[in-house]
Order: sequence, then structure tokens, then C-alpha cells
Amino acid sequence: MAKDGTNRGGQRVGSGRKSKALTDKIAVGKADGAMILPKPADIEGAEMPPVKEYLKAAQKNGKDLCAEEVYKETFLWLKARGCEALVNNQLIEQYAMSVSRWIQCEDAISEFGFLAKHPTTGNAIASPYVAMSQTYMKQVNQTWYQIYQVVKENCSVEYGGKSPQDDLMERLLSARKGNQ
Repeated sequence: MAKDGTNRGGQRVGSGRKSKALTDKIAVGKADGAMILPKPADIEGAEMPPVKEYLKAAQKNGKDLCAEEVYKETFLWLKARGCEALVNNQLIEQYAMSVSRWIQCEDAISEFGFLAKHPTTGNAIASPYVAMSQTYMKQVNQTWYQIYQVVKENCSVEYGGKSPQDDLMERLLSARKGNQ
């Protein structure tokens, strides 16, 4: 900590030695103290927690917000890998909301174009939706990497295959078809 009370310098988040995935450790025979539990008996439980209302909220433009769909798909993907309890629901909600906002920005770019009119001079300027889209895409990727890291470090079965992150473009295109 610096003299002025700010926390500057020091080690950055994510720096340092990268850890191997749990499946790689098990394959090599080194679980490094990780307890590999036997398969539990079939337990009946809730499929998933209820989706929050803000993920289903009506949008001003009348188009559907796909955050609820993204949330469900991501949660079920985590559940299939046995990691749904390890990832905070707020992180999944943040991921779902960021994906849906990114899709909204891309729809706006398709509808209004890459250029906008400056409010005072009337000259052409870059559309603000382009910058917002890039920001949301960055946020989507960062949150997905956090979720995926938890799965990678804690999943004792193969965690690859189709993931919710893989079909973002497909979701964007299907959202455009549904809103026409």
C-alpha cells in the first residue's frame, strides 16, 4: 500500500504460475491433495434456482431480453459438469445480462448503422453502439473466463464440448430472426 492509502503496485490478478486442470492432474495420477469423491446416489433436487426478475424485464424497444435463456443454458451446462454450486449465481447472472446487452447493441448497430449524427454540429460521428458493443463483449469474455476457470480447476470429468460461450454468434443471429 502506498503512503496515500491507495493499493498500487504488487502482483496483478491472474499472474503467476498457471494451474493445471483437475482432469489433467487425475490423468497423470497426481491429484495434489484433491479429494476424488465417489459418485453420490441419485438425489432428487431442484433443477435450478429461480431466475431473477431483472433478467426477464420488458425492454423499452419491445424486443425480448435473452438473459433468462442465457442464464438457464449456462446454469445447466455447469450442472452437467457438477460445478453449479462452485460458481456464484451472481456471476452467472452478470454473464447472462452482459450477453443480452451485447446482443442488443449489435441489433442497434444493424438497425441504425455504424454512423450517427452529432447532437450539436450535425456531423457524422461513430455510433455509440459500436463502443458499447465492444465494452459488453469484453465484459462477456472476462466473466466467461472466470466461470470457465472454476470449471477447469474443479471438474473431475471432461469439461470440454459445446459451451454456452461457443454459440454467442448463433444466439445473436437467432435474436435478429425472432425480432423481425
